Amino acid sequence: MSGAPAVRVGTVNIASGRSPGGPVLPAAELAAAVAGLDVDVLAVQEVDAGQPRSHGADQAAGLATGLGAADWRGAATVAGTPDPFRSWTPAGPLLRGPGAPVDGPLYGIALLSRLPVLEWSVLDLGSGRARLPAQGPDPRTGRLRWWWFPDEPRAAVAARLGPLTVVATHLSFAPHTAVRQLLRLRRWIAGTTGPVVLAGDLNLPGTLPARLLRATPLVRAPSFPASGPRVQLDHLLARGDGLRARDAAATVLPVGDHRALTVTVAPR
Repeated sequence: MSGAPAVRVGTVNIASGRSPGGPVLPAAELAAAVAGLDVDVLAVQEVDAGQPRSHGADQAAGLATGLGAADWRGAATVAGTPDPFRSWTPAGPLLRGPGAPVDGPLYGIALLSRLPVLEWSVLDLGSGRARLPAQGPDPRTGRLRWWWFPDEPRAAVAARLGPLTVVATHLSFAPHTAVRQLLRLRRWIAGTTGPVVLAGDLNLPGTLPARLLRATPLVRAPSFPASGPRVQLDHLLARGDGLRARDAAATVLPVGDHRALTVTVAPR
């Protein structure tokens, strides 16, 4: 990255736009929630488009407006609404950007950039067979109960900005599946020229993701749960030589249940 400018990169899990108190934020408040991060590139997980639970909003587009990002890509991995009754199907992943229509309820990840993107690419990471116990309303009675939620498909989106490539992802909640997906990502990233920053909710704790990816952790801070973090599940990891990091931060936002991680990377 010799001669390249510094780039501030961030990652945040917005939990479909839910506020810490539970209700989903309206589009304008969701956009404002990330505006203060002042990052050049932002990886976002658990992003809705056209979902009834989030007022039908195209959340990636709204977040891009709040961030001032001229370009973005959403990678929908689920068509329909994720729930214990499996009223959804794998979506591809479906890559869509500015001006693209929302064809039915979608859910996945997004990567937003205020910098010119030379090339976008997407990788299907598949899913595991595990199920996650979680509490949610019974559609028949409205009462809260415990459900076993199936793991949804996962994906990664890469933006080549020039010498630097930023990759966004959200890995499986099942550790063995997340490890398999991360190793597949490592093979994919190995074919990239120049340094790479991997950003996302990896659902793997501490230094494990950096060791598996053979990467350098750029932020070392607990990130989950946001109100009183005990473990670092969200990561910004650098692969390749020539990067130095500064001004790392973990920030509580008025959206999501994870803290946002940010860092500035620049050529050595």
